[in-house]
Amino acid sequence: MTDETVNGQLPDRLSTDPRSPYYNAEILSRDIGVRFKGVEKTNVEEYCVSEGWVRVTAGVARDRRGNPLTIKLSGTVEPYVRTGG
Repeated sequence: MTDETVNGQLPDRLSTDPRSPYYNAEILSRDIGVRFKGVEKTNVEEYCVSEGWVRVTAGVARDRRGNPLTIKLSGTVEPYVRTGG
Protein backbone atom coordinates (compact mmCIF):
# COMPACT_ATOMS: atom_id res chain seq x y z
CA MET A 1 0.00 0.00 0.00
CA THR A 2 1.34 3.45 -0.90
CA ASP A 3 0.28 6.85 0.41
CA GLU A 4 -0.43 9.85 -1.79
CA THR A 5 -0.76 13.35 -0.35
CA VAL A 6 -3.68 15.17 -1.93
CA ASN A 7 -3.96 18.34 0.15
CA GLY A 8 -5.60 20.22 -2.73
CA GLN A 9 -8.58 17.83 -2.65
CA LEU A 10 -9.07 17.57 1.11
CA PRO A 11 -10.74 20.29 3.20
CA ASP A 12 -8.88 22.37 5.78
CA ARG A 13 -11.18 20.97 8.49
CA LEU A 14 -13.01 17.63 8.57
CA SER A 15 -15.01 15.76 11.22
CA THR A 16 -16.30 12.19 11.45
CA ASP A 17 -19.30 13.29 13.57
CA PRO A 18 -22.47 13.60 11.42
CA ARG A 19 -23.76 16.38 13.73
CA SER A 20 -20.74 18.59 12.97
CA PRO A 21 -20.90 21.32 10.31
CA TYR A 22 -17.49 20.00 9.12
CA TYR A 23 -18.81 16.50 8.37
CA ASN A 24 -18.65 15.44 4.71
CA ALA A 25 -19.80 11.89 3.93
CA GLU A 26 -18.53 12.01 0.34
CA ILE A 27 -14.97 12.80 1.41
CA LEU A 28 -15.07 10.34 4.31
CA SER A 29 -16.12 7.55 1.93
CA ARG A 30 -12.56 7.68 0.57
CA ASP A 31 -9.79 6.18 2.68
CA ILE A 32 -8.53 9.29 4.50
CA GLY A 33 -5.44 9.14 6.71
CA VAL A 34 -4.02 11.76 9.07
CA ARG A 35 -0.39 12.22 10.05
CA PHE A 36 0.03 14.21 13.27
CA LYS A 37 3.58 15.39 14.02
CA GLY A 38 4.80 12.90 11.41
CA VAL A 39 3.03 9.88 12.98
CA GLU A 40 -0.06 8.28 11.44
CA LYS A 41 -3.07 8.44 13.76
CA THR A 42 -6.01 6.07 13.40
CA ASN A 43 -8.24 7.53 16.13
CA VAL A 44 -8.75 11.08 14.77
CA GLU A 45 -12.32 12.36 15.16
CA GLU A 46 -11.68 15.83 13.70
CA TYR A 47 -8.76 17.82 12.34
CA CYS A 48 -7.94 21.39 11.29
CA VAL A 49 -4.82 21.96 9.17
CA SER A 50 -4.74 25.79 9.32
CA GLU A 51 -5.09 25.90 13.12
CA GLY A 52 -2.77 22.90 13.62
CA TRP A 53 -4.81 20.56 15.82
CA VAL A 54 -6.49 17.16 15.88
CA ARG A 55 -9.21 15.81 18.16
CA VAL A 56 -8.56 12.16 19.08
CA THR A 57 -10.63 9.70 21.09
CA ALA A 58 -9.61 9.15 24.70
CA GLY A 59 -9.62 5.35 24.85
CA VAL A 60 -13.04 3.77 25.33
CA ALA A 61 -14.38 6.51 27.66
CA ARG A 62 -17.83 7.90 26.82
CA ASP A 63 -19.74 11.00 27.91
CA ARG A 64 -23.23 10.82 29.44
CA ARG A 65 -24.81 10.82 25.96
CA GLY A 66 -22.70 7.87 24.78
CA ASN A 67 -20.35 9.89 22.58
CA PRO A 68 -16.60 9.18 22.75
CA LEU A 69 -14.55 11.57 24.88
CA THR A 70 -11.96 13.44 22.84
CA ILE A 71 -8.72 15.28 23.51
CA LYS A 72 -7.52 18.21 21.40
CA LEU A 73 -3.81 18.01 20.51
CA SER A 74 -1.78 20.75 18.82
CA GLY A 75 0.88 20.17 16.18
CA THR A 76 1.49 19.66 12.46
CA VAL A 77 -1.48 18.02 10.70
CA GLU A 78 -1.14 16.29 7.31
CA PRO A 79 -4.32 14.72 5.88
CA TYR A 80 -3.94 12.44 2.84
CA VAL A 81 -5.81 9.90 0.76
CA ARG A 82 -4.54 6.35 1.12
CA THR A 83 -4.13 4.55 -2.19
CA GLY A 84 -3.62 0.84 -2.78
CA GLY A 85 -0.54 -0.14 -4.71
